[in-house]
Amino acid sequence: MTRVDSPKPTWTAAVRKLRGADPVLATVIEQVGPCRLALHPAENPFMALASCIVSQQLSGKAAATIFGRFQGLYPRSAPPTPKQVLRTPVEKLRSAGLSGAKTAAIHDLARRISDGLLPVDALGRMDDEAVIETLSSVRGIGRWSAEMYLIFRLGRPDVLPVGDLGLRKGVQRAYGLEELPKPVRLEQIAHPWRPYRSIATWYFWASLDAKAGDGA
Repeated sequence: MTRVDSPKPTWTAAVRKLRGADPVLATVIEQVGPCRLALHPAENPFMALASCIVSQQLSGKAAATIFGRFQGLYPRSAPPTPKQVLRTPVEKLRSAGLSGAKTAAIHDLARRISDGLLPVDALGRMDDEAVIETLSSVRGIGRWSAEMYLIFRLGRPDVLPVGDLGLRKGVQRAYGLEELPKPVRLEQIAHPWRPYRSIATWYFWASLDAKAGDGA
């Protein structure tokens, strides 16, 4: 697997490749328009991972609201450090809308980073599977959360989150499938998208937003 130390993708080249590789995806690209996949390479690693935890099983809007409340528990001058979060009473964290499980997960993340057990500064030098394995050691961070970190924080261009419901729904709709594609089927469909499966995934997410905006 290709190692990417600096997230500097060229969306134009990626979109050109995807258009030529898959006619169904080409139609989706035509409907959605230019790729607006926004990366956050400078984002604080702790907060980026905390955001992944908060986002699990929530809509984008709900996740943004809760994460904003979580951030609002601390001074706006700088993001909270792991040690600050560890000193925050559980009840106060829960008041932001965090579930008990997500509060415990954020605490475990903060403890591991604070104790040096999670080498967040080294993640950018690891290949994709090594990043997933390392992050999955944290309570509440599974493959999906690690994949979101790979895409949005590390800028990896060829991540296919086969368990992502939005991707599965987008593919089901675009390909006219009777049911949501299972991981093996999704891998088969996505094979032509290499090495830009992250960008293709974004297009299927965006296609759902476009349909919602049309009232579909």
